[in-house]
Amino acid sequence: MSKILIKNIKTLFQIGEDLPQYKKGKEMNQLSKIDHAYIAKEDGIIVAYGSMDEWEGITDWRDVQVIDAEGKYVFPSFCDAHTHTVFAKSREEEFVDRIHGLSYEEIALRGGGILNSAKRLAALSEDELYEQSKKRVELLISYGTGALEIKSGYGLSVDSELKMLRVIKRLKETMPIAIKATFLGAHAFPQEFKENHQGYIQLLIEEMLPVIAKENLADYIDLFCERNYFSVEEMHQILDAGKKYGLVPKVHVNQFSVLGGVKKAVEFGALSVDHLEEISEEDITVLKDSNCMPTLLPSCSHFLSIPYGNARLLIEQGLPVALASDFNPGSTPSGNLSFVWSLACVKMKMTPEEALNALTINAAYAMGLEKSHGRISLGYQTPLILTKEIPSLAYIPYAFGDQHIEQVIF
Repeated sequence: MSKILIKNIKTLFQIGEDLPQYKKGKEMNQLSKIDHAYIAKEDGIIVAYGSMDEWEGITDWRDVQVIDAEGKYVFPSFCDAHTHTVFAKSREEEFVDRIHGLSYEEIALRGGGILNSAKRLAALSEDELYEQSKKRVELLISYGTGALEIKSGYGLSVDSELKMLRVIKRLKETMPIAIKATFLGAHAFPQEFKENHQGYIQLLIEEMLPVIAKENLADYIDLFCERNYFSVEEMHQILDAGKKYGLVPKVHVNQFSVLGGVKKAVEFGALSVDHLEEISEEDITVLKDSNCMPTLLPSCSHFLSIPYGNARLLIEQGLPVALASDFNPGSTPSGNLSFVWSLACVKMKMTPEEALNALTINAAYAMGLEKSHGRISLGYQTPLILTKEIPSLAYIPYAFGDQHIEQVIF
């Protein structure tokens, strides 16, 4: 039995027994906190917290690890609700192509992008892919990520998509953080189905989904609804098939254009709609009448030099916002959520408090982990971030080039 006591915490953030399942609108600027605090965990579960001024010591524990957090902050670990962490190789040559003036879409139309990653992944064995991905997950943990969603989508064939999902399942079983798996077979159309979209969709529905269900390989289903990728009508067909196997949608929409994908995703009960660099008044109206989490990916906007999601508009309209990394080899080769926190403040004008809510409580909701992660409540198993000695919480997004996390406590 492992027992950990963190004492003399400068401030303990995101605490309470009556927090909502997610925060929206003006609530997003509010962070519950205790100054000069302590927190105790037993076997990874939060069993006590409070003010040191009221603490008389935990005298009934033996063999407890005590951490003195004088001058340091503690808050729930980040939840990364949108990543593509399982992939074969980096794509820095496309980064250079963009420097020379090609757009992400132009590179994709030339056979780069997602199709490039699919070709490279097909050449790797499952064990090789697992070992590479395990190292990436360990790196993300060092950045403060304590829960992780990972998508397939770089397979684009029956064998390779299943290989990716089996690797994600192995990561679930071997890594110390919560991991959710998303089936993203509809990430792009393989070259051989470029003129036969329906043929590939039938492959997804008739050959991939039954095996995924039988082996319990996915929690969610996703697709890239965008011009030159999957249409709203194709989204309907794919989500309807996934629903029959119990897969809840988490959907890529509105990265480059507004096609009506938000409305369709909400109709199918999507847990989140992700990207939203472009958004319409109709999208906002639809989201207001739902429990769907708008999830913004600012480091993708940074890397591709495309517009940032309009977080201020969403919050001012009374909506919630989650933030995620979109970690992938093509458009976001970083899973550092402290950097995402900074981008949210600098580029999307979110306050440090709004951004932290978006990376914890709201992101946990976007992963279906609102009953275990994203907040400090009794019985929760969210890992904890212990910072280095820093002057304020806002210092983390302010001094964006430094590593402010001293330890992630499981």
